[in-house]
Amino acid sequence: MPNSIHASNVSGQTAAITGGAGELCGEMAVSLAAHGVKVAIIDVDEEKAFAKAESIKARGGQAIGVAADVVDREDMESARGRIRKEYGGLDILINGAGGNHPDATTSEANRFFDMPISAIRKVFELNFLGTVLSCQVMGELILETVERTGSFGNIINISSMNALRPLTRIPAYSAAKAAVSNFTQWLSVHMAQNYTPKIRVNAIAPGFFLTDQNRFLLIDEASQELTPRGADIISHTPVGQLGAANDLLSTLFWLLDPQSRFITGVVVPVDGGFSAYSGV
Repeated sequence: MPNSIHASNVSGQTAAITGGAGELCGEMAVSLAAHGVKVAIIDVDEEKAFAKAESIKARGGQAIGVAADVVDREDMESARGRIRKEYGGLDILINGAGGNHPDATTSEANRFFDMPISAIRKVFELNFLGTVLSCQVMGELILETVERTGSFGNIINISSMNALRPLTRIPAYSAAKAAVSNFTQWLSVHMAQNYTPKIRVNAIAPGFFLTDQNRFLLIDEASQELTPRGADIISHTPVGQLGAANDLLSTLFWLLDPQSRFITGVVVPVDGGFSAYSGV
């Protein structure tokens, strides 16, 4: 659980979390709600979004599930309207929607030279354009809230270790996350110079976290031992283990804290030292 000093400073705020029904951002939603934040779980999977919201409410938190596709402006504007109606404004946006596509991954059967542009485009749309559109639509509501209340606003984009050190076999995902990091820096300057420095924009770049989405790549189902790729990752992670979802919380609350008012435009690795290790 995050430091109580930082956590107490977000109580009473409202957060929208895209990809909020997933493991990593779902853990953020649960923790934010536990510390008095009203959360909107935005996810393309309506059933999962509502289920996550119900589980938060069952623990005493405030949450709504909102079905929306982050690459569909009409969907996102509808989601914004729902948040405005339910909560009156928005203080925090966490852009966690993302993912890869099998056809945008190189293999013996899928050579780079033959990789379909449609698959690469799909990965860029979900990870990069989805982040940009969310910042446009939800960022405008944050601006309205800040101007009306004199409060502070925060946008937290979820980048990736792949943005700093591109991994083998996933060129589209690595490039798309690099674009997210670059856009984070651009938007932080744009917000401060053209609107208000009260809206800060930062990103978290998770390293290797064990989730249902990547478990089959890292853990052998039969033996429950690390796969060769999993073992290679661990050998290049100085702390010697994979991350867990709650390992992101302290960084999240630190970035959201009003006492971090001088921190904007940064991409924070949470990676067990992976990005610092040269391999020798």
